[in-house]
Amino acid sequence: MIRIGTRASALAMSQTGTVAESIAAASGQPTELVEITTEGDTSRQSLSSLGGTGVFATALREALLDGRCDMIVHSLKDLPTADAPGLVVTGIPRREDARDALCARDGLTLDTLPPGARVGTGSPRRVAQLKARRPDLEVVDIRGNVDTRLGKVSSGELDAVVLAAAGLTRLGRLDAVTEYCGLDGWPSAPGQGALAIETRANPDPELKKAIARIDHAPTRLNVTAEREVLRILEAGCAAPIGAHAIVDDGLLFLSARVYHPDGSSHVTSSHALYVADHPKPADTVAANVASELLSLGAADIAPVGGAA
Repeated sequence: MIRIGTRASALAMSQTGTVAESIAAASGQPTELVEITTEGDTSRQSLSSLGGTGVFATALREALLDGRCDMIVHSLKDLPTADAPGLVVTGIPRREDARDALCARDGLTLDTLPPGARVGTGSPRRVAQLKARRPDLEVVDIRGNVDTRLGKVSSGELDAVVLAAAGLTRLGRLDAVTEYCGLDGWPSAPGQGALAIETRANPDPELKKAIARIDHAPTRLNVTAEREVLRILEAGCAAPIGAHAIVDDGLLFLSARVYHPDGSSHVTSSHALYVADHPKPADTVAANVASELLSLGAADIAPVGGAA
C-alpha cells in the first residue's frame, strides 16, 4: 500500500486522487490518501499576512518525515523554492492550464465589469494585475475553497473572482469561467497548473520508479525555470511576480514580470536559449531573466532581493 499525503480540500483531494490513480497504474500497488490539515487550511488570515510561502506545505512535509505517508502531493505554486531537508521533489506530472480565469456574474469580462465592481482574490500578484488593468475596481481580499469563492459571486457579495484555471478544470467548474487571462499580458504564478510529488530523500526504489513513469520532463523544465526566478530574487510564492516558460522547437522561452503591489508599475524580462546548448538550461535562462529584472529596478518596486 502506497500512502499519499494530501490536504483535505476538494481541490487537493481531486488532484491527489488523479496522481494516486497514475501511481497505482505505474506501480501495480494500491494507494491510500492520507488527509493532512495545514496552517493554510485552519487560519482565516490572508495568505500574504501568513507569509504565503509554505503555509500549505509544512504540515504535509512533517507527515512525510515522520512516516505517516510515503509521498505527498503539492500544488507546485504553493511550494517554497528552498529544498526541505531530507525531502526531494521526485516527480512533476504533466502541467494543466497555467492561466488565471475570471469568474464573473452575468458573463462579464475584465473590460466589461462596471466601474467600482468588487473583485475577489487572495493573491498579491492578482491584486496588482487587477489594479494595473482596471484601477477603478474594488479588489477584495478573500479566502476559502473554490466553491466558497464562487459562491460569493452567485450570492451577489462580489461581482467576480479570479481563480486558477487548473483548479477549475480539476473540479469540473469551467462553466463558471467568463474570461481566460492570456499569459502574455497576465503572467500567472511560477509553477501554476503543475503538481509536485515529494518523497523522502531515499524513497523505496519501486515507488521511485513508479513516480518516474509519470514525471513529465517538459513540465519539469518549464516550472524549474519559473521558480528559479523566484529563488534568485528571494521572493516568496505570495510575491507580486508572474512568470511563464515554454519549450518550443528546442528553445526554452522564459518571461517574468514584477509588479508594484498597487499595480502602478511593473518591469518585464524575457529570454530564450537552446536547451541542448546548456547543462542547466532552466537555471541559466532564469539567471538571465532575474539579472535583467534587477537591473530594471525590480527591487525598487516590489519586495524582492538577491543578486543574479
